[in-house]
Amino acid sequence: MIKILCIGDVVGKEGVDYLSTGGRLMKLKQEYGADLVIVNGENSAEGNGMTLASADAIYRSGADVITGGNHTFKWREIYDMLDDGGYAIRPANYPASAPGLGYTIVDVKGYRVLVINLIGTVYMEAMMPPIDCAKKILSVEEGKYDIAVCDFHAEATSEKICLARYFDGQISVIFGTHTHVQTADAQILPGGTGYITDLGMCGSHNGILGVRTEDIVKKFTEKIPVKFNPAHGNAKLTGAYFEVDLKTKKCVKAERVEA
Repeated sequence: MIKILCIGDVVGKEGVDYLSTGGRLMKLKQEYGADLVIVNGENSAEGNGMTLASADAIYRSGADVITGGNHTFKWREIYDMLDDGGYAIRPANYPASAPGLGYTIVDVKGYRVLVINLIGTVYMEAMMPPIDCAKKILSVEEGKYDIAVCDFHAEATSEKICLARYFDGQISVIFGTHTHVQTADAQILPGGTGYITDLGMCGSHNGILGVRTEDIVKKFTEKIPVKFNPAHGNAKLTGAYFEVDLKTKKCVKAERVEA
């Protein structure tokens, strides 16, 4: 059995600090007996994006793999780190010329776990269709991994569910990120794929998606550019936990996490 803990978008310094304070993520990892921890870090810098400092802090807090999204490339300081092919990946369906890699294979208890990062195309920038990209990766890496896991960073719930249904039974765990709101649909699909539409976020839940309430209200009401300042207080993390049977490669447990 491989136990996988997945944490939603870490938002700003408050989110990064919440993971690390008192060894919170490490303790959660121990509580679930997780063998693999995947954290989405694309909003972990103040004002979104990811910096070397925020990535390092997430990693030291207990993450094994950090995934990205539409804000991944905001800070150029991380480009070399992404190119190094270490613990941080970015969506695979960005152009090949983009810094970094879109997937990695990590050793978990002697088993090879393929972790894929994809980005959606509905209400977002035009990219290689995520289903086509995932098919290509699975084909290229065939025989080189034992189970596959995917972070699908997408806006539309229908697009997320479509990808999960398409790869049901082929990818053991698929979880969505990006909306910062944890969904109530943690489940095991008919083919054995563990799934949740969105993990939610890690950071202040006092504002709107980690941003100060008055900034977002002004944006929606006045329709002019507004600086998004981080919200503070009432920090928590949300995500999901999955267990995968190594004999069948099927998910046998899927549940929401909040801490």
